[in-house]
Amino acid sequence: MNRTPVVAAFLGLVLGPAGLFAQDASARIEAARQRAASAGIPTELIDVRVAEGRAKGVPLDRIALVVERRATALAEARQAMESANGLNAADLSAGADAVEAGIDGGTLRAVIQNARTEDRPVAIAVLTFLHSEAGLPVGDALNRVRQAMGEGPDALRNLPAQAAAARERRGPPEGAGPPGGPPGLGGAQGGPPAGVPAPGERPGRGRPNNPGNSGGGGGPG
Repeated sequence: MNRTPVVAAFLGLVLGPAGLFAQDASARIEAARQRAASAGIPTELIDVRVAEGRAKGVPLDRIALVVERRATALAEARQAMESANGLNAADLSAGADAVEAGIDGGTLRAVIQNARTEDRPVAIAVLTFLHSEAGLPVGDALNRVRQAMGEGPDALRNLPAQAAAARERRGPPEGAGPPGGPPGLGGAQGGPPAGVPAPGERPGRGRPNNPGNSGGGGGPG
């Protein structure tokens, strides 16, 4: 006798629709974690999104949707940057932000091609900021970042503030909302992205930096 339908019916009676729905969302989250782990991505980059959602009281089905999208973005970022030496979690997290902002893999590879290891997450974060918040086309944003990298780390870190100031002077493009944009890329006043450290701070501070570790929680992803 096939007991599967009987067990499913029993769980439906015990847990009710809400319980089964939560169980399904939990399974989706775990599946996203497993996909990340199998791709060599630290699962803490997934776990931190789950923790953030729970802390904010976000429904579990919405958390599952967020982490599924994040797992996909992380995988795309890793594939785009796989030729980089010493690829770390800060690179992957910044790369996933870029992917979610609509930056293609070729541009992601190009922006880190000549960057120092410690400057890679900063370069990616600045690229994302210039495109998603300052409104520059991807090609123009890439050229600006490359030029700044040629001038040194300080020029790269100052680029978002310069772009935000220029945007304020000319005003937002027609139909654009107020500065702010996606979480983790900039403040409400159009300031620099979170991935750009203040002077004296280590790039990727607060993020896990070992992509080979698929263990527990870490910093914001």
